[in-house]
Parts: sequence; C-alpha cells; structure tokens
Amino acid sequence: MAVKTETLHFDLKNTVTPNRFRGLWRMMTGFHWHYLGATLSLGVAALAKTTTYLLLRYFVDNYFTPQQGTTVLPLWMIALGFVLLAVVEGGFTFLSARLAISTAEGVTLRLRNYLYDQIQRLSFTYHDKTQTGELIQRSTSDVDALRRFFADQAIGIGRIVLLFTINFIALLQLNVKLTLLSIIVIPFVVLTSIFFFKRVSKAYESYQEQEATLSTTLQENLAGVRVVKAFARQNYEIEKFERDNWEKFKRGRYLTKMHALFWPSSDILCGFQILAGYLLGAIMAINGEISVGTYMAYAGLIIWIIYPLRNLGRLIVQTSTGLVSYGRVMEIIKQDREKLDEGDTESKDGLHGQITFDQVGFEYETGTPVLEDISFKAESGQVIALLGSTGSGKTTLVNLLPRFYEYTAGSILLDGIELKRYPRRYLRQQIGIVEQEPFLFSRSIRENISYGVSRNVSDDEVESAARAAAIHDVIRTFPEGYHTLVGEKGVTLSGGQKQRVAIARTLLKNPRILILDDSTSSVDTETEAEIREALQNLMQNRTTFIIAHRIQSIMDADLILVMDRGRIVQRGQHSDLVAVDGIYRRIYEIQTRIETELEKEIANAG
Repeated sequence: MAVKTETLHFDLKNTVTPNRFRGLWRMMTGFHWHYLGATLSLGVAALAKTTTYLLLRYFVDNYFTPQQGTTVLPLWMIALGFVLLAVVEGGFTFLSARLAISTAEGVTLRLRNYLYDQIQRLSFTYHDKTQTGELIQRSTSDVDALRRFFADQAIGIGRIVLLFTINFIALLQLNVKLTLLSIIVIPFVVLTSIFFFKRVSKAYESYQEQEATLSTTLQENLAGVRVVKAFARQNYEIEKFERDNWEKFKRGRYLTKMHALFWPSSDILCGFQILAGYLLGAIMAINGEISVGTYMAYAGLIIWIIYPLRNLGRLIVQTSTGLVSYGRVMEIIKQDREKLDEGDTESKDGLHGQITFDQVGFEYETGTPVLEDISFKAESGQVIALLGSTGSGKTTLVNLLPRFYEYTAGSILLDGIELKRYPRRYLRQQIGIVEQEPFLFSRSIRENISYGVSRNVSDDEVESAARAAAIHDVIRTFPEGYHTLVGEKGVTLSGGQKQRVAIARTLLKNPRILILDDSTSSVDTETEAEIREALQNLMQNRTTFIIAHRIQSIMDADLILVMDRGRIVQRGQHSDLVAVDGIYRRIYEIQTRIETELEKEIANAG
C-alpha cells in the first residue's frame, strides 16, 4: 500500500519538459539521495583504486630501487595497505551498485504504476485513436529501457566524472607531461560520440516504432485467432507478420551497424592513446626522467583515465535509447486525463431517468458529423429503442449518456439538468451498459457478474441477477457452478452464455438507466424471449435504451427511433411505424418473410 500511495501522490506530469535530461532528473524525485550516495560510493572506490597504484609506486621505488637515507615502511604494512584498499574498493563498489539498482528499480516501479494508472484514466477518444500494441510497447519495452538508463547510464555520468577527476589529479602528481599527453584524445572521442549519438537516436526510435507495430500485429492476431482459423487465413497472417518482422530486422540491423561502427572507432582512438602513453613513459623511464615505480603507477592509472573517456562515448550513444524511451513514455503521461469528478450536480436520491435530446450533434473529427439534429424525449421508466443500419449512429448516441464522448452541438438534459453538469463518475455509477460484444475477464463466473459492484455482494444477489438474465440454470450445470473459471474474453462460454453473464453483471449493478447495445444478438429466439421476459420487471422505473436489429426485440418499446446516417428518420411505436411506408416497415416485412419461410421449412422437414 505504501508504494501505491507514493505513486499516486507523485505526479509524473511534473517531469514532462522539453529538456529530457531535466525530466529524467525530476523523475528520480525521492531517489536523489540514493543516486548521490551511489555516485559518492563510486568516488570512494575510485579513490581506493588510485591509491593502490600510488602505493605500488612507493613499493617499487623503495624496495627495488631504494635510496640511501630514506625511511621505508615495513613490508607487512604495505601488504596490509593493498588488502585494505582492495576491501574498500570492493565494498564501496558493491554499495554503489546496490544504491544504483535501488534507484533504478524504485523509479521504474513508480513509473509502471503511474503509467498504468494514467492509461486507465485516459479518455475513450484517446483509446480509439491509439493502438493497443503501441501502449503495450511503451509500457514494457520503453519502461525497461528507462530502467537500464537509471541502473547504468545515469550512475555512469557520476562514475565517469569522478574517475576522470581523481585519476587526472593523481597523474598530475606523477608527471605533468604524461598527464597532458593522456587527454589529447578527449576532443576526438567526444566528437565521434556526438556524431553517432544523433544517428543512433533516430535509429533506435525507428526500431521502437516498428517493434510497436509488430506487437500490434501479434496482439490483433491472438485476439482474433478464432476469426483467423474460421476463414483459414493463417498463411495471410503469417506473411503479414513476416513482413513486419523483416522490417524490424532491417531497422535492428541498421541500429546494430551504428553501434558496431562506433565501438571500433572509440577503441582505436583510446588504444592509440594508451600505446602513446606507454611509449613516452617507457622512454622517460629509460632516460631517468621518471622512476620505474612512477612508470608502473602511470601504466595503471592511464587505463583508468582512458576507461572513463571510452565509457563517455558509450554513455553518450547509449543514453540516446533512454532519451528516446523517455520521450515515448512522456507522450502518454502528458495526455490529459478524463476528469471523472468534473461537474457540480449529483442527486442524493439517485436519478429519475428523464432524458431530453435537443438538436444534439456530434463529430469525432471536425467537419465530419456523426450525429445531426437528434431530438427526442424519454420519460422516466420508458423503453427507447434504436433501430438502423450499421454506422447509422445508434451506439454513438447512447455513448453520449455516460459521457464517453461529449456532444458538440445541442443539449442533453437529464432530469432537467444539463448532462455536462453531472460528474462522469456519478453518471457511470447510475448507468448500466451491456455492450454489443461483451468482455469477460479470466476469472470465475461469480467475479465477472459482481465486477461492476464495488461493495461485497452476497451469493443470493448474484444468483438473482443470473436468474433475471436466464443464465442461472446453465451455470448450475457447470462443474464448479458460479466458481467456474472462464477463459480470456469468456472463450469457454458460448456467445449466448457470455451475453447473458454480461447482462447479469449489469443487472446486479442496479442502475437507474439501462443501455442494451444489441445485447440479444448472440442468443437464439427462445433465449431472447426468456431474457426479454425477465427484463420486463427489472425495467420498471428505469429508463432503458435498447439497440437491436430484430424488430421482435423492440416491438413493445414506448418509443422507437429509426436512424439513418446520423439522423432520426422515423419515430413512434411499432403500430404507428408499420402503418406507414418507410425503413421500419421494410425491415419488418423482410424479417417477417424470413421467419415465415423458416417456419415452413422446419414444418416440411418435420
């Protein structure tokens, strides 16, 4: 709970800034001391390593080339000094690694939690426009890239600065000429690193984008595996995956090529620098300009001054991956959250359900109307039916009620109050929805039915909802009853069973307004009749919107709205609509003829 509380109280939106380095530093809020401790521990370890070489110099100069009159420390003290320095170096290196990993894992834990929380609270519009695979990619691969950045590259900055500073000062104490020679390569390493940094950044971003595309392809295929097999499209899907995978391979190969070109370039520069230092130091030792001990100390220290330079180049190039991933993650975090509690009206007694649409219009994109001039009134407790072809705007219309989308023209009044004055959270608590394609989780049937209710519900309440949805008798036949686990999306249930479980879930919520989005499309006529009969009592005193393609499902509605291309083209009750020429009567006649012919065929077959 402590981690979750900390996550919710730290707003990562504060880390969104054009300066990505500053944003990454802000992201470490709460872990700055861990980071500084890791850096200082590295400094102590580096100081111990440098002192080891200086002690080596003392040992060689005083035991192999002793000078008369010089007081020499006992050999056991020098040996003890080597041991203690090794212990200090190893201990503080361990402490630094532990603090760095603690920083990386802590920041990443908070980032994952916040990012998931952010995705949950984004609007329907954002999710409509964003591919699922893209969100998964940024929540996994990009977050992991940031974890590596904090564990390695962030601490590497402090490590390089400390190693270079400490060893540079130590080299100056040995010999100024050798020291100045040892840093000639710095400008060349930096220029080479910057050259590759720009190219690696673009290559990595391109690679991540293609990986997201590949993830989307895989996710869609797995989600629609039944459709793929039903239409025998395995070869098509394999070819599509192979194309996307080949594109990822090409981009990954180019990224690897950039890395492969950088490493030899930096290694050659640093290698020449070390060889030049060894050569000049050996000549100076032979000529007596420096002692043998000084040369041996220099031979060790030059590695630890070139090593940071080489790592500087590696760090500059690899940091590009962290910066790219930071930008991709921040694109999600900087999105405005859906304001669930925005509004100033809540009825303590609950909603009555009187709804008035007054010349309502809606556009997903500016200039492309989806709904136009929608006007009607639903009294409390009435059943409103929506009929029309696919794409006529039926589902969009009912999605305006829980404020999944905001209407762009006109007015919607709920109990005489503008809909936008009601908080979204309150509306969604008062409105129950059964989707056209209901989603069931990989949990027990009982958990799926009680999912929409935050309080603890009794078994009797769950069973009552299941009976009302005509699914109770079916559930009792399962081996584990209500505790039977269903597969992902309810794949272990038939279409009709899955639909009825979703209806039971909505009924248990006991909403004031019901939205049934073609909720009986996956059931047979007999089951539909059972559900319709069970719903009659539950619809009392509730305003209900039914979207259906079967006229038989909506014949008893108080008001039937026939929609076409985002407009209401007919309205009235069943008896009124079949009496006039129009879309409704044509649909009714077609469905009646089909049912009549089907009954004749069944009779003849019998």
